[in-house]
This record gives sequence, structure tokens and C-alpha cells, in this order.
Amino acid sequence: MIINANLRDGSLRQFAAENKVRLLLYECGEALRFDELSIRAGVRGIGRVMRALEMLPARKHQRITIEPVRTSNTTWVRAPDSGILAVQCRLGERVKRGQLLGTVSDPFGSKDSDVLASVSGIVIGRSTSPLTHEGDALFHLGTFDDTRGASATMDEFQDAYDVDEGWG
Repeated sequence: MIINANLRDGSLRQFAAENKVRLLLYECGEALRFDELSIRAGVRGIGRVMRALEMLPARKHQRITIEPVRTSNTTWVRAPDSGILAVQCRLGERVKRGQLLGTVSDPFGSKDSDVLASVSGIVIGRSTSPLTHEGDALFHLGTFDDTRGASATMDEFQDAYDVDEGWG
């Protein structure tokens, strides 16, 4: 997924823009964790960009290219309460506005709060921590004109990078 995002104060993208430096920022995986799938995809993507810019020699045999899906509309669904999160959706899943994404329960099981999709779209990110505090970002939803195409692209990506073919 390519997200055309606005600049944020104090960010690397803002600094680059102020200094007239073109920047492509790769963000993937989870904070404070090494995610092999995300790292492998990032290394391959950097190599492809460098080949396209003729900074590296072209490959004789080009691998299958997955056409990215673009959006400029994303939103985070936040925790309605503090507690333990039980997730009811997966990354890449198409969801409809009002659909149950998860449930936040208090530690004693006496109160459950549903976490509902605020928009129809694709789950492009989610918290993996079961412990959550009220207001925490839980699910990142991207909206697309064609959610079927976006979902198919996510499936192609996962199929292409789940197989361990090395890092080249």
C-alpha cells in the first residue's frame, strides 16, 4: 500500500521537504520488533528503486511485480476503554463501517466494549498488544475506491513474501 500522507511537524518527511530532498519513506512492521516479512520486502523494494534509478545494475530476470494500491485516506480506530483486546479481524481484511474489529474487556470480564470500524476499507495495520488503554490506536484502516483490488494486492504481497527466497 502506498499512502500519500500529509507532512507532520518534526518528522523526517517534513525535514526532507524543507530541504528540497525527494523522499520515499518505507514504514512497515511493528514498533520495537523485527518483522522478517517487512524487512525482506523493504530490502527488495530498496533494490528495485535503486535499479530503476540506475544506481544498481538491472537484473537479467525480473521477478513478478506486484502493482501497489494507493490511498490518501486512512484513519485509526482507537480503544473505547482500557483492558484486554481480543482481535476479530486480520491484516488485509476488507471491513464495512460498523463491523466488529475486536472487543476490549476489563481484566475481570465484567465489561466488554466493542471496537467497530469507523469506515469501510481495508485493515492496513493493527496493534498486536493485548493490553490497551483508552484512546490507544488499535486498527489502521485505509479507504479505497476498489476494496476488492486492494485486498487482492495484499494477498499477492503476502504470498510473494511468505516464501523464504532469500533477501535479494
